[in-house]
Amino acid sequence: MASFAQQIGGLRCLPLSNSRLSKSSSSSRLQTQKPNSLKVVSAVPTSANAQVKERQKLKQLFEEAYERCRTSPMEGVSFTIEEFHSAIEKYDFNSEIGTKVKGTVFNTDANGAVVDITAKSSAFLPLREACIYNLKHVEEAGIVSGLRDEFVIIGENERDDSLILSLRSIQYDLAWERCRQLQAEDVVIKGKVVGANKGGVVAMVEGLRGFIPFSQISTKSAAEDLLDKELPLKFVEVDQEQTRLVLSNRKAMADSQAQLGIGSVVIGTVQSLKPYGAFIDIGGINGLLHVSQISHDRVSDISTVLQPGDTLKVMILSHDRERGRVSLSTKKLEPTPGDMIRNPKLVFEKAEEMAQTFRQRIAQAEAMARADMLRFQPESGLSLSSEGILGPLSTDLPLEGLDLSDVPPADDL
Repeated sequence: MASFAQQIGGLRCLPLSNSRLSKSSSSSRLQTQKPNSLKVVSAVPTSANAQVKERQKLKQLFEEAYERCRTSPMEGVSFTIEEFHSAIEKYDFNSEIGTKVKGTVFNTDANGAVVDITAKSSAFLPLREACIYNLKHVEEAGIVSGLRDEFVIIGENERDDSLILSLRSIQYDLAWERCRQLQAEDVVIKGKVVGANKGGVVAMVEGLRGFIPFSQISTKSAAEDLLDKELPLKFVEVDQEQTRLVLSNRKAMADSQAQLGIGSVVIGTVQSLKPYGAFIDIGGINGLLHVSQISHDRVSDISTVLQPGDTLKVMILSHDRERGRVSLSTKKLEPTPGDMIRNPKLVFEKAEEMAQTFRQRIAQAEAMARADMLRFQPESGLSLSSEGILGPLSTDLPLEGLDLSDVPPADDL
């Protein structure tokens, strides 16, 4: 329409004239312009009709689409409404604090890791929550891109509504459960000393901080000397609710020496001297060599016989595993009374031989005692042979009983 108006506006009427020439010229010009004017006029209805048809076609398509949405909204869709809701529920989860969710790590940096938990936004795992141990980077705990694991929600970032995750909380609960199992199994574990206070030292066990009272440490070392050292430990108390984890080095060392029965000979080192005896380190556990068990001869001053740092062989007299105490003796290892004072080197050389003799005497005395008891119970039908073997009643056992005059005095046993 605009082009038509422009063309019409471009036409100019010639001035009228009474002369024939003017009429002829005017008529000639009109004849010349007529074909062009007709072409423009004839083009107007053709363009308008095309636009009208296009509008009608679009309107018809819209009406058809509206009618389909109103009457058959699922026509041509490959899944049902039920399937759609099921898919939504599959990726929906509870975002409350304490909820455990599955997630996949897709980015890590020095501050932590970004985790996809199929929520409205990604979640963040801070470095401090990546592991129960202290880390410098999450990758030290094996947290890398592509890792899929279970996390627990511990908070929400108010700036972007993203969730804050933790692996440490899960590992913390698992560590307590592990300690309870180890306590039930009464096993010995290793713990590294990381601190100290006036009552004892602190050791790391299964990622938790446990307390070892000084009374439960087998050595007499100062607390600062134990820092960064690993000690064998056993559990005394495991209480997650009260956050109490109490350990014992004495019990662990007693277990490590459990195979050393009464009469066993071990090598020890003198740790300290007291008026009542000497404390001997026998492989990590402190045993007491009482002054009365140093020699058959009386020892008035222990320092005249022993000095801290001396190495000697001692025999185990008793072993209190519950209290972690071991009683020792060199008196029983003397070839002749007083050798620990006069010739301690000979006692060291003859220790195993004297211990064997001591054990034989003990076994013989026990056998005689059992045999003497059977003398008063002939109805049992059993007796002991001269080798101490229990068997059927025989004539080897005299009716008048055994002569116990050779049994050594109790003090020598």
